[in-house]
Amino acid sequence: MYVPPAFREDRPEILRAAIRASGLCILVSYGPEGPLASHVPMLLDEQDGPHGTLLGHLARANPQWRESAADIPALAIFPGPDAYISPSWYATKRETGKVVPTWNYVTVHATGPLAFFEDAEELRALVTRLTAAHEAARPAPWAVTDAPADFIASQLKGIVGFRLAIARLEGKWKMSQNRPMPDRVGVIEGLEREGTAEAAAVADAVSATLAR
Repeated sequence: MYVPPAFREDRPEILRAAIRASGLCILVSYGPEGPLASHVPMLLDEQDGPHGTLLGHLARANPQWRESAADIPALAIFPGPDAYISPSWYATKRETGKVVPTWNYVTVHATGPLAFFEDAEELRALVTRLTAAHEAARPAPWAVTDAPADFIASQLKGIVGFRLAIARLEGKWKMSQNRPMPDRVGVIEGLEREGTAEAAAVADAVSATLAR
């Protein structure tokens, strides 16, 4: 991933927090006919390995688990908040007019060897952990044990689990750090006026970079 120094984020705790906060992620591997990609939720096990291990599952019908090359590292992409940045928000626009639009965004890339597993008990443990992670904040969390055991057993037959042992983590926080301070303040104010949750999240991220 191309990461100019101004946008680089390499603090492990920040990268791991972004992974945990991400929803649907992209798993990219390489097969005989080129890249393979699937959109899946993933779980980060921070205790497994020096950089942690990512866990998830694919549909058994998805050819990615059969075709992924074992000797080529896989890539997991975790998108964060993003937003269009209007040049009209910049103080520089009023001063010189020499401005253009851009896009602010957060992303984390995790690279490492990919391994698949089919053991029913391992799969059950995985989906239980994934479900618990996403249901935890709900007032009445749903649990795997809420469904009939034979139904869950039949569903597990339709998936294959995977582990991606993280060998390298890269983070990119493109949050207007390359702009003069008045422009960055203008970006925050402009995003706050947009009135959407996504714009507010990006405004918060831009604000956080001002202190660094």
